[in-house]
Amino acid sequence: MEEVSFDFDQHREQSIDDFREVRGLYESLAETTERILRDTLNAANVSTHSIQARTKTVDSFGNKASKPSSANPLEPKYANPLEEITDLSAARIITYLPGTISDVCSCIESEFSILEKIDKADELMDEGKFGYHSVHFLVTLSEERTRLSEYKRFTGLVFEIQVRTILQHAWAEMEHDIQYKSASVIPAVIRRRFIALAGMLEIADREFQALQEDDQALRVQARKSVKSGNFSNVEITPDALKTYLDGKLGSDARQTDVSYEICAEYLNHLGFTNLQQLDNCLKPYNDDSVCRALWGSRQGQITRFESVLLASMGHIYIERHPWSKDDYWKKAFPEWLQLIVEAEIIIGSYDPLLDIGNQKH
Repeated sequence: MEEVSFDFDQHREQSIDDFREVRGLYESLAETTERILRDTLNAANVSTHSIQARTKTVDSFGNKASKPSSANPLEPKYANPLEEITDLSAARIITYLPGTISDVCSCIESEFSILEKIDKADELMDEGKFGYHSVHFLVTLSEERTRLSEYKRFTGLVFEIQVRTILQHAWAEMEHDIQYKSASVIPAVIRRRFIALAGMLEIADREFQALQEDDQALRVQARKSVKSGNFSNVEITPDALKTYLDGKLGSDARQTDVSYEICAEYLNHLGFTNLQQLDNCLKPYNDDSVCRALWGSRQGQITRFESVLLASMGHIYIERHPWSKDDYWKKAFPEWLQLIVEAEIIIGSYDPLLDIGNQKH
């Protein structure tokens, strides 16, 4: 008896018709889940590069629904595509660093009912394939959420969520254009380059994570040193400068991180390398008195700080300041210096480049 071949075309068309009827629901699910993810991660103060959700296109679904089975190419891989294809709607969360992935996963696990959680790197390695580190979830909205009328229509609908770093995402995007998926069939020259590239991406991810951790450790140590009055080993960075000025002149919530970045940059131009030099420069002056001589009243932290710098360094400040060539500042700096003189405040000539004992080596 002649075997009847499976009609893949008909299967594809029927699957597409079925999907069209429910696609609008899955689009709403994608939008809802993206909002839940954003709100949850924001509430947990978890920083990400991007959060994007999408629903499969009709053509993409049809192509996937009509794939033949690897076990029997005469049969479809998905006999019941709407039930068996689990990424009808999916979200992708891209983090900057590997360390954030576990935080994202914790948020997902707290907000959704988890049907499946797979680390794709382990899975691909077991299959002898090249791949990328990526955690994939199959989830549904929690029972608590679907009790609410606005979410009830999503009860039982499966949603896929992928979590990976931005470098892992770069690998995944490149992989779409790679024809060889198994290491055993890749030409030796190409295989070596694949291995090198995969290693480079993994090392880069680890190094970025280590850099962040080391930077945070340095910030913490610098803050401790500043608070204990040990300034000589503290390099002038925006964070260290803020800690120092908060202690020296009082904190000022009006100042932004950008303000301290700008100050740290021009302090470098002026010749400062550590906070001990800065402390030596500011110590002889009363910031309130200098500020009132210039502005007639007490000003904010940064203004008082800059006023004292000008008084203590005098013409050295004007000569080295990166803005001194600008027409406005070229005129303003000498005028301000004159106002300090008229207030009978002695103009200094502090030069951090000559403060040899406090140079950072």
